[in-house]
Amino acid sequence: MAFSHIVRFTFLLVLSASLVFASEPSPLQDFCVADNTSPVFVNGVACKNPSLVTADDFTFSGLDKPGNTSNQQGFAVNLVTVDQFPGLNTFGVTVERLDFAPKGLNSPHSHPRATEVLTVINGSLYVGFITTENKLFSKVMNKGDVFVFPIGLVHFQYNIGDCDVEAFSVLSSQDPGVVRIANSLFGANLEISDDILSKAFMLDKKTVDYLQSQF
Repeated sequence: MAFSHIVRFTFLLVLSASLVFASEPSPLQDFCVADNTSPVFVNGVACKNPSLVTADDFTFSGLDKPGNTSNQQGFAVNLVTVDQFPGLNTFGVTVERLDFAPKGLNSPHSHPRATEVLTVINGSLYVGFITTENKLFSKVMNKGDVFVFPIGLVHFQYNIGDCDVEAFSVLSSQDPGVVRIANSLFGANLEISDDILSKAFMLDKKTVDYLQSQF
């Protein structure tokens, strides 16, 4: 009986610990402005001397400017991380501006370390994410609408209209990471074997070679 109680207690302790460390740790002081020149390697960025911190460290300018969407995808993103905005350090948040030309696409991708909350500023976007059970949740979003993309799940945004679209996102990590599905599979630095890709996607090797050449 005592042994079973110990097992249960151990299980609950491990479960609680996993929940506590499942997200970025809370700051232990008012702020920890990033010192991007520090040679110290830590999980995050070393703190700047508080006596050298100014209001400028907590300010970023530039998200009023649209990105250049003159590319194959018709899409641009301005991701503001701790590298550009030192005051974000340890707060577990990142912000980005997304611009879409007509029919522009933010191709299927995931953020391994962050949930994303997107707000449409103008225009209309068709957005969606796919669960681990391959179920698609999608919606047409209009000006002022907000959509959340769960952490780690593949998602996309597509401009279905004939005018430019502007949107902003907040992500729940100072380093959310991004894995673009097509780029990762067909544009890996060391190419994935044709045998693997042709079998996985049920394509002939000639088609696989063509897709790899596009990345």
